[in-house]
Amino acid sequence: MRLRVIKAYFFKEMIELVRSKLIMMPYLMPFIIVILFGYGIKMQVSGVRLVILDYDNTPTSREIITKFEHSTYFHTQISHESEQEALRRIKQATVDAILIIPSSLEKNIIKGAKSELGVFIDSAFPSRATTIENYIQGTLTTLMSEHVRPEHLITINQRNMFNQALRDEEMIVPALLGLVLFVAPAMLTALLIAKEKERGTIFNFYTSNVSKAEFLIAKLSAVFTLHSLNILFLFALVIILFDLPFRGSFILYWLTSELYILISLGFGLIISILVSTQIVAVILTLMMTILPASLYSGMLVPISSMSGEAYIIAHLYPVMYYNHIIYDVFLIGSGVEHGKTLPYLGVLILYAGLLFVLGMGLLKKELRS
Repeated sequence: MRLRVIKAYFFKEMIELVRSKLIMMPYLMPFIIVILFGYGIKMQVSGVRLVILDYDNTPTSREIITKFEHSTYFHTQISHESEQEALRRIKQATVDAILIIPSSLEKNIIKGAKSELGVFIDSAFPSRATTIENYIQGTLTTLMSEHVRPEHLITINQRNMFNQALRDEEMIVPALLGLVLFVAPAMLTALLIAKEKERGTIFNFYTSNVSKAEFLIAKLSAVFTLHSLNILFLFALVIILFDLPFRGSFILYWLTSELYILISLGFGLIISILVSTQIVAVILTLMMTILPASLYSGMLVPISSMSGEAYIIAHLYPVMYYNHIIYDVFLIGSGVEHGKTLPYLGVLILYAGLLFVLGMGLLKKELRS
């Protein structure tokens, strides 16, 4: 392997990236994705428009109303309209939920008889409706526990681990690193080789004495260098803009990210070998990277909650393994002592090796018919 040949190809690729303005792609695309997804994806529900129909009008019902009014999750409105009128407002999407306090509530509580509260929730978006239901049930449960006799009172001392403030940013943003470092390097790699095929400059490689290994190392090293700097850029971006904690090892974060970039380069390499035009390379790369990186990475749905085909697909893609380590270094900080960190690093190493072996096998130094 001739280092001077690799060096010459490397500088040629860097000059071409500057001329074509593609040198901005490794930084502009991740920046846009992190900003849009980081600020745009919100799993928590706030400002729930709640209408309370108080037919009891007693100290107990007013206490319930006060509890909801003091909650940060609800915008509470007390109404004396009928149930039909309130339900019509839900159909008009001007109300998210209705709480009905029956006229016999306090009387039944004093008697020790069973009493029911009516709750209607707009379930056009099921996940949002489930969250609203949990908010209402949690508020009512807290209120009812305050009225249990002291001898029967059970106090729950709850503490949230790893994301004490329950911030969406601490759940979404670390996973965005797995998304952008999977999509951007693969996209740029696929474009570089597909562009040579489209322009016909790939014949320079076919007719030269440059080996496949020299060609691939030179091509990929330019992209690898740019995205290695991107690791530091993204780290500073998420720490500064989203105020993320970082409790683990920076060396583990950096080495895992470098390995992950190699995997992304392998994906882009294989796609570029299989296609002949840049537009096909872009479409195929997006399909093969951004969809699984967002759906099967654990960013939106925990891997443990998946089953069947979804669970298998999640384990076939490298994003899940990388995101596990990233969540650890940002939120937990257990490092290599964590039982899954070293096995997952081994999976990523195996993944990178298999992709490059496959890429070397698929790349032919000849014109395909």
